[in-house]
Amino acid sequence: MTALETFIAGLPKAELHMHLEGSLEPELMFAIARRNKVDIPFKTVEAARAAYDFSNLQDFLDIYYRSTDVLRTEADFHDLTAAYLARVAADGARHVEVFFDPQTHTARGVEFSTVADGMLSALKSAQQTGLTSKLILCFLRHLSEEAAFETLRQAEPYLDRIAAVGLDSSEMGHPPSKFARVFAAARERGLRLVAHAGEEGPPAYVWEALDVLHVDRLDHGNRSLEDAALAERLVRDQMTLTVCPLSNLKLCVVKDMAAHPLKKMLALGLRATVNSDDPAYFGGYLNDNYRAAAAGVGLTRDEVVQLAKNSFLGSFLDGPSILRHLKDIDAYTAKFS
Repeated sequence: MTALETFIAGLPKAELHMHLEGSLEPELMFAIARRNKVDIPFKTVEAARAAYDFSNLQDFLDIYYRSTDVLRTEADFHDLTAAYLARVAADGARHVEVFFDPQTHTARGVEFSTVADGMLSALKSAQQTGLTSKLILCFLRHLSEEAAFETLRQAEPYLDRIAAVGLDSSEMGHPPSKFARVFAAARERGLRLVAHAGEEGPPAYVWEALDVLHVDRLDHGNRSLEDAALAERLVRDQMTLTVCPLSNLKLCVVKDMAAHPLKKMLALGLRATVNSDDPAYFGGYLNDNYRAAAAGVGLTRDEVVQLAKNSFLGSFLDGPSILRHLKDIDAYTAKFS
Protein backbone atom coordinates (compact mmCIF):
# COMPACT_ATOMS: atom_id res chain seq x y z
CA MET A 1 0.00 0.00 0.00
CA THR A 2 1.03 3.61 -0.48
CA ALA A 3 1.68 5.74 2.58
CA LEU A 4 -1.74 7.36 2.20
CA GLU A 5 -3.47 3.99 1.87
CA THR A 6 -1.74 2.82 5.03
CA PHE A 7 -2.89 5.97 6.78
CA ILE A 8 -6.49 5.47 5.60
CA ALA A 9 -6.54 1.85 6.80
CA GLY A 10 -6.51 2.68 10.49
CA LEU A 11 -7.98 6.18 10.44
CA PRO A 12 -10.98 6.44 12.81
CA LYS A 13 -14.07 7.16 10.76
CA ALA A 14 -17.85 6.87 10.62
CA GLU A 15 -20.10 5.65 7.82
CA LEU A 16 -23.34 7.55 7.28
CA HIS A 17 -24.70 6.17 3.99
CA MET A 18 -24.94 2.40 3.69
CA HIS A 19 -27.97 0.27 2.84
CA LEU A 20 -27.88 -2.95 4.82
CA GLU A 21 -29.65 -4.82 2.04
CA GLY A 22 -26.93 -3.54 -0.28
CA SER A 23 -24.27 -5.40 1.69
CA LEU A 24 -25.70 -8.82 0.75
CA GLU A 25 -22.68 -10.55 -0.74
CA PRO A 26 -23.37 -13.40 -3.18
CA GLU A 27 -21.84 -15.96 -0.82
CA LEU A 28 -24.24 -14.99 1.96
CA MET A 29 -27.13 -14.83 -0.50
CA PHE A 30 -26.47 -18.44 -1.51
CA ALA A 31 -26.10 -19.57 2.11
CA ILE A 32 -29.38 -17.96 3.17
CA ALA A 33 -31.15 -19.25 0.05
CA ARG A 34 -30.10 -22.81 0.96
CA ARG A 35 -31.17 -22.31 4.56
CA ASN A 36 -34.59 -21.03 3.54
CA LYS A 37 -34.96 -23.32 0.50
CA VAL A 38 -35.49 -20.29 -1.76
CA ASP A 39 -34.78 -20.39 -5.48
CA ILE A 40 -32.52 -17.65 -6.78
CA PRO A 41 -31.89 -16.62 -10.39
CA PHE A 42 -28.18 -17.51 -10.31
CA LYS A 43 -26.49 -20.88 -10.58
CA THR A 44 -23.19 -19.85 -8.99
CA VAL A 45 -21.62 -17.10 -6.91
CA GLU A 46 -19.64 -16.11 -10.00
CA ALA A 47 -22.84 -15.78 -12.02
CA ALA A 48 -24.32 -13.55 -9.36
CA ARG A 49 -21.27 -11.30 -9.37
CA ALA A 50 -21.38 -11.13 -13.16
CA ALA A 51 -24.99 -9.99 -12.94
CA TYR A 52 -23.89 -6.99 -10.86
CA ASP A 53 -23.30 -5.14 -14.11
CA PHE A 54 -25.48 -2.09 -14.63
CA SER A 55 -25.20 1.43 -15.90
CA ASN A 56 -27.92 3.30 -14.07
CA LEU A 57 -29.84 3.39 -10.82
CA GLN A 58 -32.95 1.58 -12.05
CA ASP A 59 -31.01 -1.37 -13.49
CA PHE A 60 -29.26 -1.72 -10.14
CA LEU A 61 -32.52 -1.54 -8.20
CA ASP A 62 -34.06 -4.28 -10.32
CA ILE A 63 -31.39 -6.81 -9.32
CA TYR A 64 -31.18 -5.43 -5.78
CA TYR A 65 -34.85 -6.20 -5.11
CA ARG A 66 -34.57 -9.69 -6.65
CA SER A 67 -31.59 -10.55 -4.46
CA THR A 68 -33.24 -9.47 -1.21
CA ASP A 69 -35.99 -12.04 -1.75
CA VAL A 70 -33.83 -14.62 0.08
CA LEU A 71 -34.17 -12.65 3.33
CA ARG A 72 -37.06 -14.20 5.23
CA THR A 73 -36.27 -14.72 8.93
CA GLU A 74 -34.94 -12.74 11.87
CA ALA A 75 -31.72 -14.79 11.64
CA ASP A 76 -31.31 -13.73 8.01
CA PHE A 77 -31.47 -10.04 8.86
CA HIS A 78 -29.18 -10.55 11.83
CA ASP A 79 -26.58 -12.37 9.73
CA LEU A 80 -26.77 -9.74 6.97
CA THR A 81 -26.18 -6.93 9.45
CA ALA A 82 -23.48 -8.74 11.43
CA ALA A 83 -21.49 -9.47 8.27
CA TYR A 84 -21.47 -5.78 7.32
CA LEU A 85 -20.55 -4.65 10.83
CA ALA A 86 -17.56 -6.99 10.99
CA ARG A 87 -16.38 -5.73 7.61
CA VAL A 88 -16.72 -2.03 8.39
CA ALA A 89 -15.06 -2.41 11.80
CA ALA A 90 -12.03 -3.83 10.00
CA ASP A 91 -11.93 -0.57 8.02
CA GLY A 92 -11.46 1.49 11.17
CA ALA A 93 -15.09 2.54 11.56
CA ARG A 94 -16.04 3.59 15.07
CA HIS A 95 -19.67 4.51 14.33
CA VAL A 96 -22.19 3.70 11.58
CA GLU A 97 -25.62 5.05 10.68
CA VAL A 98 -27.23 2.50 8.39
CA PHE A 99 -30.33 2.40 6.21
CA PHE A 100 -32.89 -0.35 5.89
CA ASP A 101 -35.86 -0.67 3.53
CA PRO A 102 -38.73 -2.35 5.40
CA GLN A 103 -41.16 -1.95 2.48
CA THR A 104 -38.95 -4.20 0.35
CA HIS A 105 -39.69 -6.99 2.82
CA THR A 106 -43.20 -6.27 4.08
CA ALA A 107 -44.37 -6.29 0.45
CA ARG A 108 -43.21 -9.93 0.35
CA GLY A 109 -45.11 -10.82 3.51
CA VAL A 110 -42.20 -10.48 5.93
CA GLU A 111 -43.23 -8.79 9.16
CA PHE A 112 -41.69 -5.44 10.04
CA SER A 113 -40.72 -6.88 13.41
CA THR A 114 -38.80 -9.73 11.77
CA VAL A 115 -36.66 -7.25 9.85
CA ALA A 116 -36.12 -4.79 12.70
CA ASP A 117 -35.47 -7.36 15.42
CA GLY A 118 -32.84 -9.15 13.36
CA MET A 119 -30.99 -5.98 12.45
CA LEU A 120 -31.21 -4.45 15.91
CA SER A 121 -29.88 -7.58 17.59
CA ALA A 122 -26.77 -7.47 15.40
CA LEU A 123 -26.29 -3.74 16.00
CA LYS A 124 -26.56 -4.31 19.75
CA SER A 125 -24.01 -7.12 19.69
CA ALA A 126 -21.53 -4.98 17.77
CA GLN A 127 -21.77 -2.23 20.37
CA GLN A 128 -20.13 -4.61 22.83
CA THR A 129 -17.01 -4.45 20.62
CA GLY A 130 -17.03 -0.63 20.63
CA LEU A 131 -18.75 -0.04 17.29
CA THR A 132 -21.71 2.28 17.91
CA SER A 133 -24.60 2.57 15.49
CA LYS A 134 -27.90 4.19 14.60
CA LEU A 135 -30.64 2.73 12.40
CA ILE A 136 -32.40 4.77 9.70
CA LEU A 137 -35.72 3.66 8.21
CA CYS A 138 -35.98 4.53 4.52
CA PHE A 139 -39.19 5.03 2.58
CA LEU A 140 -39.20 3.77 -1.01
CA ARG A 141 -39.91 6.83 -3.10
CA HIS A 142 -41.35 4.91 -6.07
CA LEU A 143 -44.22 3.92 -3.74
CA SER A 144 -46.90 6.28 -2.46
CA GLU A 145 -46.77 8.57 0.53
CA GLU A 146 -49.70 6.60 1.93
CA ALA A 147 -47.52 3.48 1.87
CA ALA A 148 -44.83 5.42 3.70
CA PHE A 149 -47.35 6.43 6.37
CA GLU A 150 -48.27 2.77 6.83
CA THR A 151 -44.60 1.89 7.27
CA LEU A 152 -44.22 4.65 9.85
CA ARG A 153 -47.22 3.21 11.68
CA GLN A 154 -45.63 -0.26 11.66
CA ALA A 155 -42.44 1.26 13.06
CA GLU A 156 -44.17 2.84 16.08
CA PRO A 157 -43.03 0.16 18.59
CA TYR A 158 -39.42 0.66 17.43
CA LEU A 159 -39.14 4.44 17.31
CA ASP A 160 -37.02 4.47 20.46
CA ARG A 161 -34.44 2.42 18.52
CA ILE A 162 -34.72 4.15 15.13
CA ALA A 163 -32.82 7.42 14.83
CA ALA A 164 -34.15 8.82 11.57
CA VAL A 165 -36.16 8.31 8.44
CA GLY A 166 -34.76 8.57 4.92
CA LEU A 167 -35.86 8.47 1.30
CA ASP A 168 -34.31 6.16 -1.30
CA SER A 169 -35.03 4.07 -4.43
CA SER A 170 -35.75 5.52 -7.89
CA GLU A 171 -35.09 9.25 -7.73
CA MET A 172 -36.21 10.52 -11.13
CA GLY A 173 -39.92 11.34 -11.22
CA HIS A 174 -40.26 11.08 -7.44
CA PRO A 175 -39.30 14.45 -5.95
CA PRO A 176 -38.81 14.86 -2.21
CA SER A 177 -41.95 17.00 -1.97
CA LYS A 178 -44.01 13.87 -2.66
CA PHE A 179 -43.26 12.86 0.95
CA ALA A 180 -43.63 16.20 2.73
CA ARG A 181 -46.43 15.12 5.08
CA VAL A 182 -44.89 11.84 6.21
CA PHE A 183 -41.55 13.55 6.86
CA ALA A 184 -43.36 16.15 8.98
CA ALA A 185 -45.06 13.32 10.88
CA ALA A 186 -41.68 11.65 11.47
CA ARG A 187 -40.25 14.91 12.78
CA GLU A 188 -43.19 15.21 15.18
CA ARG A 189 -42.24 11.77 16.52
CA GLY A 190 -38.74 12.97 17.32
CA LEU A 191 -36.96 11.38 14.36
CA ARG A 192 -34.16 13.02 12.39
CA LEU A 193 -34.59 13.41 8.64
CA VAL A 194 -32.36 12.53 5.70
CA ALA A 195 -33.07 12.07 1.99
CA HIS A 196 -31.37 10.95 -1.20
CA ALA A 197 -31.32 13.93 -3.56
CA GLY A 198 -29.11 15.17 -6.36
CA GLU A 199 -27.71 11.77 -7.35
CA GLU A 200 -29.56 11.36 -10.65
CA GLY A 201 -32.20 13.96 -9.80
CA PRO A 202 -31.68 17.67 -10.53
CA PRO A 203 -30.60 20.42 -8.12
CA ALA A 204 -34.29 21.27 -7.72
CA TYR A 205 -34.69 18.02 -5.79
CA VAL A 206 -31.98 19.13 -3.37
CA TRP A 207 -33.79 22.45 -2.82
CA GLU A 208 -36.96 20.47 -2.04
CA ALA A 209 -35.12 18.22 0.41
CA LEU A 210 -33.92 21.34 2.22
CA ASP A 211 -36.97 23.57 2.09
CA VAL A 212 -39.89 21.14 1.90
CA LEU A 213 -38.65 18.12 3.85
CA HIS A 214 -36.29 20.16 6.08
CA VAL A 215 -33.68 17.39 6.16
CA ASP A 216 -30.88 17.28 8.71
CA ARG A 217 -28.51 15.59 6.25
CA LEU A 218 -28.35 15.16 2.48
CA ASP A 219 -27.56 11.80 0.88
CA HIS A 220 -25.44 12.06 -2.28
CA GLY A 221 -26.02 15.67 -3.38
CA ASN A 222 -23.49 15.59 -6.24
CA ARG A 223 -25.62 17.66 -8.59
CA SER A 224 -25.81 20.47 -6.05
CA LEU A 225 -22.62 21.78 -7.63
CA GLU A 226 -24.56 22.63 -10.79
CA ASP A 227 -26.29 25.44 -8.87
CA ALA A 228 -23.88 27.97 -7.34
CA ALA A 229 -26.54 29.42 -5.04
CA LEU A 230 -27.41 25.94 -3.80
CA ALA A 231 -23.77 25.09 -3.12
CA GLU A 232 -23.39 28.34 -1.18
CA ARG A 233 -26.49 27.49 0.83
CA LEU A 234 -25.11 24.06 1.71
CA VAL A 235 -21.81 25.57 2.83
CA ARG A 236 -23.55 28.26 4.88
CA ASP A 237 -25.81 25.72 6.61
CA GLN A 238 -22.94 23.24 7.04
CA MET A 239 -25.22 20.60 5.58
CA THR A 240 -23.53 17.20 5.53
CA LEU A 241 -23.40 15.40 2.17
CA THR A 242 -23.01 11.62 2.32
CA VAL A 243 -21.04 11.06 -0.87
CA CYS A 244 -20.51 7.56 -2.31
CA PRO A 245 -17.62 7.55 -4.81
CA LEU A 246 -17.66 3.94 -6.04
CA SER A 247 -21.45 4.00 -6.28
CA ASN A 248 -21.24 7.14 -8.41
CA LEU A 249 -18.73 5.40 -10.68
CA LYS A 250 -20.67 2.14 -10.97
CA LEU A 251 -23.95 3.92 -11.74
CA CYS A 252 -22.26 6.26 -14.23
CA VAL A 253 -23.00 9.37 -12.20
CA VAL A 254 -19.35 10.15 -13.02
CA LYS A 255 -17.53 8.82 -16.09
CA ASP A 256 -14.36 8.00 -14.15
CA MET A 257 -13.04 8.62 -10.65
CA ALA A 258 -10.83 11.47 -11.82
CA ALA A 259 -14.03 13.33 -12.70
CA HIS A 260 -15.55 12.89 -9.25
CA PRO A 261 -16.47 16.21 -7.55
CA LEU A 262 -15.32 15.21 -4.06
CA LYS A 263 -12.16 17.33 -4.05
CA LYS A 264 -14.11 20.31 -5.40
CA MET A 265 -16.69 19.84 -2.66
CA LEU A 266 -13.98 20.10 -0.03
CA ALA A 267 -12.42 23.12 -1.72
CA LEU A 268 -15.79 24.88 -1.66
CA GLY A 269 -16.15 24.17 2.05
CA LEU A 270 -18.91 21.59 1.74
CA ARG A 271 -19.16 19.09 4.59
CA ALA A 272 -18.65 16.07 2.37
CA THR A 273 -18.17 12.55 3.70
CA VAL A 274 -17.16 9.22 2.11
CA ASN A 275 -19.45 6.19 2.26
CA SER A 276 -20.02 2.87 0.48
CA ASP A 277 -23.78 2.98 -0.34
CA ASP A 278 -24.35 -0.64 -1.50
CA PRO A 279 -20.89 -2.19 -1.19
CA ALA A 280 -21.73 -5.71 -2.33
CA TYR A 281 -22.91 -4.30 -5.67
CA PHE A 282 -20.60 -1.33 -6.17
CA GLY A 283 -17.23 -2.94 -5.66
CA GLY A 284 -16.06 -1.72 -2.31
CA TYR A 285 -16.59 -1.05 1.37
CA LEU A 286 -15.67 2.06 3.32
CA ASN A 287 -11.89 2.06 2.94
CA ASP A 288 -12.18 0.98 -0.70
CA ASN A 289 -14.12 4.19 -1.30
CA TYR A 290 -11.57 6.30 0.55
CA ARG A 291 -8.70 4.76 -1.43
CA ALA A 292 -10.47 5.02 -4.79
CA ALA A 293 -11.38 8.65 -4.20
CA ALA A 294 -7.93 9.55 -2.89
CA ALA A 295 -6.21 8.04 -5.93
CA GLY A 296 -8.79 9.25 -8.42
CA VAL A 297 -8.93 12.92 -7.53
CA GLY A 298 -5.61 13.28 -5.73
CA LEU A 299 -6.73 13.81 -2.16
CA THR A 300 -4.10 14.99 0.27
CA ARG A 301 -3.75 13.48 3.72
CA ASP A 302 -5.24 16.66 5.22
CA GLU A 303 -8.27 16.26 2.95
CA VAL A 304 -8.66 12.61 3.98
CA VAL A 305 -8.54 13.71 7.63
CA GLN A 306 -11.19 16.35 6.94
CA LEU A 307 -13.45 13.72 5.36
CA ALA A 308 -13.08 11.52 8.44
CA LYS A 309 -13.81 14.44 10.76
CA ASN A 310 -16.82 15.39 8.65
CA SER A 311 -18.17 11.87 9.08
CA PHE A 312 -18.46 12.43 12.83
CA LEU A 313 -19.50 16.09 12.59
CA GLY A 314 -22.33 15.03 10.29
CA SER A 315 -23.44 12.13 12.45
CA PHE A 316 -26.38 12.06 14.85
CA LEU A 317 -24.08 11.42 17.82
CA ASP A 318 -24.21 13.81 20.76
CA GLY A 319 -21.65 16.58 21.14
CA PRO A 320 -19.33 14.90 23.67
CA SER A 321 -19.18 11.72 21.57
CA ILE A 322 -18.33 13.71 18.44
CA LEU A 323 -15.61 15.59 20.28
CA ARG A 324 -14.12 12.32 21.54
CA HIS A 325 -13.93 10.92 18.03
CA LEU A 326 -12.37 14.12 16.67
CA LYS A 327 -9.68 13.88 19.35
CA ASP A 328 -9.05 10.26 18.38
CA ILE A 329 -8.51 11.37 14.78
CA ASP A 330 -6.05 14.04 15.89
CA ALA A 331 -4.18 11.51 18.05
CA TYR A 332 -4.02 9.02 15.18
CA THR A 333 -2.83 11.69 12.75
CA ALA A 334 -0.14 12.87 15.17
CA LYS A 335 1.40 9.41 15.15
CA PHE A 336 2.03 9.75 11.40
CA SER A 337 3.44 13.28 11.51
